[in-house]
Amino acid sequence: MKKILVVGSSNTDMVVKSIKLPKPGETVLGGDFFSFAGGKGANQAVAAAKLNGDVIFMAKVGQDLYGEAAIEGFKRVGIDTSKILKDPQVHSGVALIMVDERGENCISVASGANNTFTESDIDNLDDCLDDVEFVLIQLEIPMDIVEYLVEKCESHGKKVVLNPAPAANLSSDCLSKLEIITPNEIETEILTGIKIQDVESAKAAAEKLRAHGVSTVIITMGSKGAYFSTETESGLIPSFPVEAVDTTAAGDTFNGALVVGLNEGKDLKEAISFASKAASISVTRMGAQDSQPFRDEIT
Repeated sequence: MKKILVVGSSNTDMVVKSIKLPKPGETVLGGDFFSFAGGKGANQAVAAAKLNGDVIFMAKVGQDLYGEAAIEGFKRVGIDTSKILKDPQVHSGVALIMVDERGENCISVASGANNTFTESDIDNLDDCLDDVEFVLIQLEIPMDIVEYLVEKCESHGKKVVLNPAPAANLSSDCLSKLEIITPNEIETEILTGIKIQDVESAKAAAEKLRAHGVSTVIITMGSKGAYFSTETESGLIPSFPVEAVDTTAAGDTFNGALVVGLNEGKDLKEAISFASKAASISVTRMGAQDSQPFRDEIT
């Protein structure tokens, strides 16, 4: 098997758990405080590594304690950290997360070093792309860098899986170069203008995205499952019902696991089911990377 390359953000997540999420101007007392390693790129890289993926992770951190701790955490799960860059001019990324008693969350991110990616940084990947088949990307780094990376991957014949989170509009040119896009319901609505309420609306949205040239669309729909659409088939893959404690890393776990499954040669439906199982386990625990399952937990 070839390696999996993940390019994206690394943050330290600071989490407050309380009965409810505050409304604007409201202070909610009580609850516990936790601090975890996070960031969508890092979460997806760790998810893939914990499921036995051979992962190279490219990120940028500051020269601070948060950045050093993050790198050590990546090494502990076997991630190749040789492409992680340190920027002495800015802080490492930080995310402030609030989680309510139902496991719903809201997140605010101070991106720091994640926003300092340059095209020359991405060019440093040239020497490892021959060893890679799948490249997994998110949108917590600058959009122009995402587009540059997608173009580079296409020119090298690599399969790009884009998780369009946080939600943002994407150009038709960028979409046409993707192997797979994996939006959730909110991200799908932003990308297509179609509100996702059921399988029929998911089908319409997926067809609209595929019309831009994306080979495969996977719309994650929480407890409803994941809807997929390719040129030859489509359908809903059921989720695994669990009692959610914290949904913070569910999407990231799904994406990391999906790429591991595909990289191992699973067909698309098998890979989606594998990813859904991993995500279902992650939501039963607090935190992001700490909540993600190891391979022996997925039966």
